[in-house]
Amino acid sequence: MAFLDWVLHPTELWAAFWYVMRHAPPDEKTVKLQVSGDMKRCYDFLEMTSRSFAAVIQELNPKLRDGICLFYLILRGLDTIEDDMTIPGAKKRDLLESFHKIIYQDGWSFKESGPDEKDALLLVEFEVVISEFKRLPDEFQEIIADITKRMGSGMAKYTRSRVESMEDYNEYCHFVAGLVGHGLSRLFSESGLEDKSVGENLELANSMGLFLQKTNITRDINEDVIDGRCFWPKAIWSKYAGSEETLISKSNRENGMKALNEMCANALSHIPDVIEYLSSIREPSVFRFCAIPQTMAIATIALCYNNSRVLDDNVKIRKGEALKLIAASTDLDNIKRIFYRYLETIEDKNSPDCWTFEEVRKIVDKAKKDIATTLKGGPPVDFTKEYLAIILFFVTLFTFIYQYNASGF
Repeated sequence: MAFLDWVLHPTELWAAFWYVMRHAPPDEKTVKLQVSGDMKRCYDFLEMTSRSFAAVIQELNPKLRDGICLFYLILRGLDTIEDDMTIPGAKKRDLLESFHKIIYQDGWSFKESGPDEKDALLLVEFEVVISEFKRLPDEFQEIIADITKRMGSGMAKYTRSRVESMEDYNEYCHFVAGLVGHGLSRLFSESGLEDKSVGENLELANSMGLFLQKTNITRDINEDVIDGRCFWPKAIWSKYAGSEETLISKSNRENGMKALNEMCANALSHIPDVIEYLSSIREPSVFRFCAIPQTMAIATIALCYNNSRVLDDNVKIRKGEALKLIAASTDLDNIKRIFYRYLETIEDKNSPDCWTFEEVRKIVDKAKKDIATTLKGGPPVDFTKEYLAIILFFVTLFTFIYQYNASGF
């Protein structure tokens, strides 16, 4: 199946080739970054916990690179505690609410993670993160500690509460992702690489985080319900099912699809803010850092919309598709073209029998119109490139076979 994917999407194979050529192995990266000791170990943890974020973080301007690496690892540690269902509730809340103090405690580590917690080693060796965090400029430390405090408090709240209303849903997503957007935006401005307005317009920064988080929550419904939790707001799923388990049941598939499409529509509503935020970013490495996750999100929502597989499994975009998005996320015009293309994909999938047909049609039409009116050269039309690449691939293949046979070997 993987080979067939490459054959049917040869431009993704080309993108994968260039990605491999551009990105050195992890050990070579850290040597190139000229880091050693605890900071080198921090970059090792960055590679272990997020291969996708690791690449873009290590390509950031040196004024931001270490600070955002440590910001990511601190929040990953916090998130690892929140996700660990083996930690008793009271103890988990205490850890979450005090984590902003823990990051100043020399030598602190946590060895009580559950056996299935994939990022447990980060908490076991967390003293290296603390050591390097305390070396950051005071202004960076204050921003990171503030976001950690607010996020930990919000996470602790939702260990007791369920996501019931749409207000709960937006608040939860703000705590776990919108605040990340706040912190990053403030760090961008504090570094001097971006205008002060980037760190002040936190509503747009919040939307950046919400679009990513809502995409992940929408996609992960099957995995989450199996693990005994659900972050889809009850205000949505209760209209279509009596329980979370019934929501993903094959016997309730038509109603489950209605709930899925409503979740997708809610995520899509953040697109105007995402485009506006990205239009305010000037430094190239910061732009790529911000833009790449957003392109992954729009591709994922396009994959999830009206797709029954989401209720049965954890669907993901193809690796080649992801690498192609990484390669293309270089400037605002390219990002607009990517969004426009996936909006067209959603439009094609949005049949009149979809429960959310009118809502999604309005969101997609407006977003496409806004993009088309500001895009240099007008709306993109590049689907033919993939088909031309497929034709070229097969012409080359058959030419090779013909010459091979003609040579008499």
